[in-house]
Parts: sequence; structure tokens; C-alpha cells
Amino acid sequence: MIRAAPIGFLLLTITIAATPVRGQPVPEDELPPHPPAYEPNRFDEDWSMMRDPSRRVDWSDELKYLPLAKREGWYASLGGEVRPFYERYINEQWGSQPQDLSGYLLNRIMPHADVHFGERVRFFGQLNSSIEAGRRGGPRPMIDEDILDVNQAFVDIIWPFDSERSVTLRPGRQELAYGTGRIISSREGKNVRQSFDAGKLMLRMRSWKADGFLARPIETNRGVLDDREISGQTFWGVYSMRPDSVLTIDLYYLGLDRQDAIFDQGQGDELRHTIGIRLSGEWGPWDYNPEFIYQFGSFDRDNIRAWGIAFEAGYTLQRMLWQPRLGLRADAASGDRDPDDPDLETFYPLFPRGAYFGQLASVGPLNLLDVHPSIGLSLPNGISLTANWVFFWRQSIDDGLYSVPGALLRTGQQSRARFIGHQPGFDIRWRINRHTEPAFSFGRFLTGRFLRETPPGKNTTFLAAWVTYTF
Repeated sequence: MIRAAPIGFLLLTITIAATPVRGQPVPEDELPPHPPAYEPNRFDEDWSMMRDPSRRVDWSDELKYLPLAKREGWYASLGGEVRPFYERYINEQWGSQPQDLSGYLLNRIMPHADVHFGERVRFFGQLNSSIEAGRRGGPRPMIDEDILDVNQAFVDIIWPFDSERSVTLRPGRQELAYGTGRIISSREGKNVRQSFDAGKLMLRMRSWKADGFLARPIETNRGVLDDREISGQTFWGVYSMRPDSVLTIDLYYLGLDRQDAIFDQGQGDELRHTIGIRLSGEWGPWDYNPEFIYQFGSFDRDNIRAWGIAFEAGYTLQRMLWQPRLGLRADAASGDRDPDDPDLETFYPLFPRGAYFGQLASVGPLNLLDVHPSIGLSLPNGISLTANWVFFWRQSIDDGLYSVPGALLRTGQQSRARFIGHQPGFDIRWRINRHTEPAFSFGRFLTGRFLRETPPGKNTTFLAAWVTYTF
């Protein structure tokens, strides 16, 4: 039986958030312009237009421009997110985890302050409180619980050349997120997001944007203000982008130095260099997003040679009811070809997004081939529905199976089977208003020959329901 408390809390949150605030109706021609949308990375938001009271729509806009010291351009902007999240697995990780019969609650609260001291100096601070309740076996490491900690605290020092060109230095704790999160992300989808202690230099030009950074990833600890840098890991790189509506080009180089990295090949110190190119955009009813990645370096004093290819395209039937989007995604990530050869060919995704193949993220993009058809519908009243079916194979039958963060789940030495399994599922989201979005996700992982030959190999069922309230 599903635990009543988590479900009741979710329903109460939806009810309160969806209840309109009653007042005098405003004529349509007197409504102010729409405020900007909330960004996935809240530090990307610009609320300077809220200096004009006529631009404010509701109570939250009153928090977006709080003048400081009566000086021009000195203001604070406050905001946050509350997200209760109910989750339940049947046979988590194909039966290798303790069976949880009633599910559990993951609750996340993330307030932030964005303080501007004129056009040249800015401070952004964000706290995170992520709590797990009711999971049999307790919270999973790194992703489920962090009672209270600093998620971000950085300073921007800005040198503007003109309206389209600037250089910004950003030292401090911060999230790093680029592209669609295939290789650098804030780990959205999980209860605790990924942040870094980093120094970043950002160059903005008329046609190009380029970031260079040197960082250490942050280790999530469950207590209060106890998160620390992960010892033995250093991350650096240059990421550039030329944005365009038809064709956006991303070019990047990334370096990662890790001690005691573990693959099916063995364990050793790893120095991995990654170069890649991503192309994305829209052309009429089409959208597309391919990415090509090559990796090289050393693993335990031997060579790394790995590659990854990601392809995604969609076609929207714009004149049909509910504007169906027919999508196809396919990924290929190299695996190690020979466990007796000291060279390593396993692709490693660095810091990928949490919900990589959906909320049910059982398999990671290492030693993997997958095909992922989908259909999306834009229903009335802000409701969207996406149904998909993912099929997974091992790229190399001499390498193992890995999780999304890259942990080895199953050795590849006990089965010659290639087919891992397939995963049908669907997601429903309801945009009630600019602040409130309830969502529901269902997935089922049906095991293939490889998992059945390396037991446990039970089919997995997953469901989740959550509400995101953003202000």
C-alpha cells in the first residue's frame, strides 16, 4: 500500500499552488508585459526590468527588484524553488536493492539571492536543503539527501566593452551546465544537484560565447554545511558556442584528472581529455541535436581511446490537433574491447544530467548503444504528454554495464549477450501557471538476456509524482 503521508503532502501542495488569488479582475489591455521565464539555472535570470512597477504581475515580482542604498543599479533579487517528490521502485536496479513496498519522499528547497552592485559586480548565493524520508535502506549516496548546504556562492566581476561584448570573472562555488547536459550538467532530475568550486572566465562577443574554467566537483555529505571538494578530482576546460536559431555550434575541450577510477578493465588513476562538437537548431517543423565526442589520455599509465555519438531529431506536426512531435534519439558510447589489453576504450560521460534516459535512469551512457523513439503531445490547459520506448545494448560484449554517473553495475565477463533490455514509459506535466508544475512519470524496465544471465535480472517498475513551485 502506498504511504499516505507523502501522497497527501503532494496533493496539498498542488491544491494550494493551483488555487487562484482572488481580487479585482484586470482588463486585458491593462495587463503588464509578461515577465521573463524562470531558467533551469537561476543565475541566468535577469530581473532588472522589475525596476518598473508596471512590469510586476504578482507577489513574487515584488521580490525581484529590491533597491539597495539608493544607488543606481544596486538591487537584490530573491527567489527559490520548492519541490516535494514521491518516488517508488519495484525491483530497483533489477532486484539488487532492498525492496521498498510503499515508496518514499524526496523534498527539496532551494532559496537564492542575486545581488547587483551596479553593472560591474554581482553576488549570487543559493542554499540547498534536500531531505529523504521513508526509503528502505536510507538515502542513496550523493543524490538523495543534504540537510543544509551552500549549493552556490560566487561573485561576478564584469568588464563590459559595449552592449554585445564583455569579459566576466566568476570565482566561487557554482553549477556548470552546457549544451543539453550530456557531458556537463547540474544533475537536475536528482534530489541534490551537482556543484563545483571553480574559477571561470567568460567571454561574450557578438557571435560567440566562450567559457574557460578550472574546477573541483563538490561531494554531497548528508549533514549541515559539510559538503567538501572531492579529493583527487580536478576538472578544467574551454566551452565555446555560436548561437543561432537555425544552426547553433558548440565546440569544447574538457580535461578530468581522477584518482582510483573504476572500470570493468580495473582500477587506476585516470587523466582523460575530451573534445567535442554539438550542432543544434530548428528548421521549419524539424529540430535536431547531434553531438560527436572523442576522448584520449591515460589510465593507470596506459592509453585511453574512447568515443561517443549522440543523435536526436524531431518533427512537429504543427497543423494537427495537439501538435504531435515525433522524435528519434540514438546514442553510441564505446566500451573496452579487450580486458586483457591494458589500454582503455570505455567512454566516460564526466558529469551528465541525472535523468539521462528519463526519470527511470537505470543505465548510463558508457559501453552503450540505444535507440529511443518518442511522441510528444501539447494538450490544452498547459498539459504536455511524452511517451517513449528505449532499447539498450552493450557496445562491447567484453565490457560491463554502468550507471549514469559511471559506476560499474555489472561486469561484462560473465555473459556474452549484448541486449540489456528495453524501457517503455511516459511523462505528464501540467503547467498550471508560471510558478506551479505538477508532473508524473512512469517507466518499466524489461530485462534482456545480459541482465538475466548476470542475476538478479528482475523487471523494474518505477513511478514518480512531484510538484515544482518556482518563484
